[in-house]
Formats: sequence, C-alpha cells, structure tokens
Amino acid sequence: MKIHEIIRSKRIEKGYTQEQLASFLGVSAPAVNKWEKAISYPDITLLPALARLLGTDLNTLLSFQEDLTQEEIGNFLNELVSAANAKGLDHAFHMVLDKFHEYPSSDALLLNAALTFEGLVIMHSGNIKDSPYLAAIEEWYTRVSKSSDPALCNHAKAMLISKLTSRKEFDAAEKLLEELPDAAMIDKKRLQSTLYLERGDWTKAAQLIEQKVLSEISMIQSSLYTLTEIAVKEDHPEDAEQLNDIAGKTAKLFDLWECTTHLADFQLALARQDTEKCREALQQMFPALDKKWKPAHSPLYRHLSLKETDIGQMTRAWITKELADPANHTYDFLRDDPAIRAMLH
Repeated sequence: MKIHEIIRSKRIEKGYTQEQLASFLGVSAPAVNKWEKAISYPDITLLPALARLLGTDLNTLLSFQEDLTQEEIGNFLNELVSAANAKGLDHAFHMVLDKFHEYPSSDALLLNAALTFEGLVIMHSGNIKDSPYLAAIEEWYTRVSKSSDPALCNHAKAMLISKLTSRKEFDAAEKLLEELPDAAMIDKKRLQSTLYLERGDWTKAAQLIEQKVLSEISMIQSSLYTLTEIAVKEDHPEDAEQLNDIAGKTAKLFDLWECTTHLADFQLALARQDTEKCREALQQMFPALDKKWKPAHSPLYRHLSLKETDIGQMTRAWITKELADPANHTYDFLRDDPAIRAMLH
C-alpha cells in the first residue's frame, strides 16, 4: 500500500476520525483529508509522531519494502499479460519500468518480468531479434546476471548466452558459459521432500515433487523436439518420426497442454517441407488452441497453485501472423496451398 492508503487504513483501524487525527497532530482536518487522497503529504517532521499515533513504524508508513513475495510477483505478471493484450506492448513496457523503479533491488522481479515481457514480445511481434525492446530486455538480464542469488544470476546468464549464440557471437557466449557452474551434486529439493515426508507434511512434500516433475518433463519435451530437428537435418527420417512420436506420447502421459503435441507434429512437417502433413497438423492444432491447460485437474500437479492458462488466442495470433508474413521465408512453400490460405483467412 502507498502512504495515503496506510494512513487511512491505520486511522480507521484505530477508530479515529480525520478531525481527531488532525487534533492530535496539531494540523487541520482538511490537511489529513488531503493526505488520504494523496493530494499532499505529511511534513517530514510529523512522520515519527504520525507513525506512533497510528501504531506502526516509519518503514511501514513509508511503504518501504525491499522485495516482493513470489505471490506478489506472480500477481504483477498476470496484470502485465492482461495489460499487454488489452493496451499493447508499449503500455506493458512502461508498467515494467514503473515496477522496477518501485522495487529497484528486487532481482526476482527483474528476471521474471524480463522473461514474461520477452514472451509477450515474441507472441505479439513474432520475433525478438528486430524488436525495439530487445536492448532493454538484454540490459535487464545483464543486471540480474550480477545478482548475489546464484539461481537468478545463472538463469539470467543462460538467457544472455542464448541471445549471443543466436547472433553468432560464439566467443562471448562461450566465455559467459564458462561462468556457469556444473549441475549441483546435491539435489536440495529431493532432500527437502524427504524431510517433509518423514515429518508427515504430505502437502509440502507433494508440492516439491510435483514442481520437480513439471520442470524436468518440460526439459525432456524441449530436448525431444531438438533431437527431432537434428534427425531431420541429418536425414534420418525414421529417427525423426520416432522421436516426434515419443514427444507426443510424453505430452499426453504427463498431462501437458494438448496443443504441444500438434505443435510438435507441425514442426516436424515444417522441417520436412511436407505441405500435406503441415495442413493436417494445423487442422488439429487450431481447435486445440481453444482448450485451456488445467494442471489442477491432474493428479500430477494437484498440489501446485497453477492457474488455468488461456494462451490459445495469443498462440493462434502468433502462428497466423508468422504464416502470413511474406518476409518469413520458412513458410513460403505453404502459402500457395488453398486449404492453408483458407485456414489463415
């Protein structure tokens, strides 16, 4: 809360009227009214007495908070996505800047906002390379790469490595890669979950294990897609087909978003430049975009506080924009197909 909200809520909590508060502090009632409406603020010399009178401390009164909780960051990211969809990327970008100014020392906020905003840019614009926001996003990752929190620092470095690699700045990417530690020998979350199990705290144990399952299966899915692409490039069609089939079955087995299965089929067909298979994949994928992913309905993720995701419309807009963009030559072979033209229309 801001100072004007804190003054009002604490005053009401204490049972004081604006007139009483003004009398205790030796100011006018209209002055207090202006404080609570954020029209003006208390004189600095009044702050200690005001804090004591309201039964709080100066840090609370001045809304001093160094960091945000994970829940608060999550709420902000949800607001960011909604704002980008309703009011555009520029509005969302300034929301991020305002939040950074409010919490300049929150590396967790900086990293998560950077990741989310980059995803929004890709969804709305189709790519990040030519985006006017790219420099700012990279600057955010660079700031977090100096964080004292190893997990945040390493994640930011990984994002920077990916960008350097895509620009073929291989020496810089390799230098940064050398700064990343090898995988930890000790699995802290596994030890934590064992401790919770022994203590009988089933919910906390399940949350940690479910997080681990979701994280690792997502990594496996990504690896399978990459192996499929490599098999196509190395001209091993049977391997590519088998790897793609494994990726699809894995998505179903682990209750991932249905659309991911059809997206994998589309990517395989795209790599082969197979118009008929691309058409079939798109015909299955577009209806699947209307289906939300509901992780809480699965026994695999029941203990996680994951909301139903509704990114189908954004994904649909991104796919159709990419297919229709004549500057994107990846899809040139598809644009003459009448069925695909009709689908895009």
